[in-house]
Amino acid sequence: MSYGNLYVIAAPSGTGKTTLVKALIESSSKITVSISHTTRPKRPNEMNGVNYYFIDPAEFKKMIHDHQFLEHAVIFDYYYGTSKWMVEETLAKGIDVILEIDWQGHQQIQHLFPLAIGIFILPPSMTDLRDRLIKRNQDDPNIILKRLADVKETVSHINEFDYVVINDDFTTALDDLKTIIHAERLRQHRQSKNFADLIDSYLIIKND
Repeated sequence: MSYGNLYVIAAPSGTGKTTLVKALIESSSKITVSISHTTRPKRPNEMNGVNYYFIDPAEFKKMIHDHQFLEHAVIFDYYYGTSKWMVEETLAKGIDVILEIDWQGHQQIQHLFPLAIGIFILPPSMTDLRDRLIKRNQDDPNIILKRLADVKETVSHINEFDYVVINDDFTTALDDLKTIIHAERLRQHRQSKNFADLIDSYLIIKND
């Protein structure tokens, strides 16, 4: 059985990353998104076990102590982490896994999974990003200001990623993500593993 690809998708808050990822995983049964653990309070439109696993700081710290996370980071005063066994179990089934994490998590993943594919999503402009954060009406004004102030730091790590997608038009951005996923599945190192027997059958042909 083939092993799934691991993707890290990062973006400044309000870029539309979560909506794009949701549409992407709905388009294929061979790709899923890892559900992170967080100490952030649950928003009214969120469900535990669907959007995040909402836990208290003490439980989160215990999971860190027990080495249960692939990566973890503090973002806007709250802990976020990716469950190690969930990701490894899914990849072993041949299913691609997307991690929606920030640049800090991406750096940690690169050390553990050198072949992980990094995708950075950008909004078309700072003005557009500000408008999106306000219109989605999920955070109070102080949090919005924090998110906007964090954009420069986030974008400064864009060169650490393999691909950049501009979310100016949703359909185009989604098509770009699908193209990346398809292309990565055709890479030589992956195809050589998936079709090792076929390739070997050509190599043992005797010349008359």
